[in-house]
Amino acid sequence: MTTSHVIRHSAFRMTLHTTIAIAASPARVWDILTDFKEYVHWNPAIPSAVGKAVRGSLLQVVIHWPGLKRDSYSLEVTAVEPERELCWLGHFGTSGLMDGNHRFIIEPAGENRVNIVQTEDFSGLLVPIFAPWLKRNVLDGFNQVNEALKFRAEHASRST
Repeated sequence: MTTSHVIRHSAFRMTLHTTIAIAASPARVWDILTDFKEYVHWNPAIPSAVGKAVRGSLLQVVIHWPGLKRDSYSLEVTAVEPERELCWLGHFGTSGLMDGNHRFIIEPAGENRVNIVQTEDFSGLLVPIFAPWLKRNVLDGFNQVNEALKFRAEHASRST
């Protein structure tokens, strides 16, 4: 089960935070998170992702939050720590309007068990306007991604 909450830092900054326990090794979860070409087969929020998990590289993605239209983004990979952390930064429009720093953190929780922490720090002038939408649609999307990641890591064929 996914747990989630919202942290409101100020009118112009908020963080969405979700966690889920997965019965899989850190290596298994890392392989799924960084195999971007396979997102189409499991990731309900990012049905298309092209790029590499290399710090400083760009990911070309299509994002589809629940109840909203698909949109294309270019995201900069900002941190890569194999089997521990994957981060990227995206902008809605130009930098400063609304920026999103997204993180997947893999926390070992025993043999072949991990906790996945998925967060996004949103900042910028449009955060107050989009806050209700972020809390509703994007947080719901994070929870869907967590559940899909859990299913793929625990049940999908190891050869996919």
